[in-house]
Amino acid sequence: MERGTSWKMYTSHEDIGYDFEDDPKDKKTLKPHPDIDGGWAWVMVLSSFFVHILIMGSQMALGVLNVEWLEEFHQSRGLTAWVSSLSMGVTLIVGPFIGLFINTCGCRRTAIIGGLLNSLGWVLSAYAVNVYYLFITFGLAAGFGSGMAYLPAVVMVGRYFQKRRALAQGLSTTGTGFGTFLMTVLLKYLCAEYGWRNAMFIQGAVSLNLCVCGALMRPLSPGMDGDGPEGKAPHHVLPAHSTESIRSSGQLRDAEEKRGGPGTEDSSLGDAPAQACQEKAAHRKDMCAFRLLKTVSQLTMRVRKGFWDWYSGYFGTASLFTNRMFVAFIFWALFAYSSFVIPFIHLPEIVNLYNLSEQNDVFPLTSIIAIVHIFGKVVLGIVADLPCISVWNVFLMANFTLVLSIFILPLMHTYAGLAVICALIGFSSGYFSLMPVVTEDLVGIEHLANAYGIIICANGISALLGPPFAGWIYDITQKYDFSFYISGLLYMLSGKESTCQCRRHRFDP
Repeated sequence: MERGTSWKMYTSHEDIGYDFEDDPKDKKTLKPHPDIDGGWAWVMVLSSFFVHILIMGSQMALGVLNVEWLEEFHQSRGLTAWVSSLSMGVTLIVGPFIGLFINTCGCRRTAIIGGLLNSLGWVLSAYAVNVYYLFITFGLAAGFGSGMAYLPAVVMVGRYFQKRRALAQGLSTTGTGFGTFLMTVLLKYLCAEYGWRNAMFIQGAVSLNLCVCGALMRPLSPGMDGDGPEGKAPHHVLPAHSTESIRSSGQLRDAEEKRGGPGTEDSSLGDAPAQACQEKAAHRKDMCAFRLLKTVSQLTMRVRKGFWDWYSGYFGTASLFTNRMFVAFIFWALFAYSSFVIPFIHLPEIVNLYNLSEQNDVFPLTSIIAIVHIFGKVVLGIVADLPCISVWNVFLMANFTLVLSIFILPLMHTYAGLAVICALIGFSSGYFSLMPVVTEDLVGIEHLANAYGIIICANGISALLGPPFAGWIYDITQKYDFSFYISGLLYMLSGKESTCQCRRHRFDP
């Protein structure tokens, strides 16, 4: 009985995120949960959708602020561009460290803290005196806050869905495309009406909605303190320590009765009220101290357990890096994201070089990528969830189409040709919504937070170094053609090994 009582006492801390990291046996109790693939699961999709709007959408719209920074600080284009690249790169690179926060504090608290830090970064950036100030406030502070809110949004959707996971991830990540349009329009309006400093200040207030999205990330685990899906608090059992204290106090009273004789009864009656008050005060003091020690003890246990889960996942005997398929997947992720970011960043200048500015102003090529990217995520998610189709086949075919489009893009010199290729890039890059699904298939749901943190870290390195690398190639050759060829070749070579390993993992008995 005491063993069961102890289990109840220490599983009540599930409200801070141990829903899938504790005991593998708990998975059996989570499968029939009513919120799996329905109910609150769709609220999680909505929450993740708005997180993508506020984080990824605003980062894709930083070109508006980049123009303002160029006019304000009179720095080189390369140096100023590092502000946007640093913010986007840090958001993804900090993924593995955010896994530690998730294991320790849970997705909900991690996302709320991230929303506060992101908002603070925007507000402080409004008072920037130079570009280097923006490196710290916007690139590092706001970027780190974005990473703390972004990873929990992806992980929680994966936890709430089993049968329709690909579709759910596809719907939630379409927020990136919608956010690109909404944030671009919003920032343009704010900069025109109030100036870029006030625009960043207002955007910081808007970013506080990340805290609301984080608050919706209700843990999925039975027997939680009010935060669980049932919203019912478990019945707390009186701790054994407090029972001993009551027992010992009873023994003291028996001893006092034995020591006191008939002659002392009258004198003890006069002191009874004072003694009762003293005993109540001492009891309250002892209970407060006991509750404080219990809270500190539980918090210490959670931090130690979270750190150990994080550490063993990366460096222990159960390290993710011992999984050859996952290592090959990381190598692929290092080059994959740049093939999407490089066209998005450099297409406006390519259009100017081809004298297609007038046509591009009517309907920008980057807008074509963003719009088709939304449909690509939804369509690929629906197709991948079909029972007769493997998610890996959809994932690999989309990758092949993206690589082929990257190789063909330099050959197009007309607006119509570039528009077709941009549409292919946008649609095929919709496979990003499948990345959490295939990652979970490689490492299991219990390691998804750590594993996906590594994947987006690799994507962050790619996003951070890809555009400057393409610019460096242009400075040497005076053409963007070779930057696309080199990035496509690296993408293809890295994908070859990861494809072989992943298909072997998928089909071997």
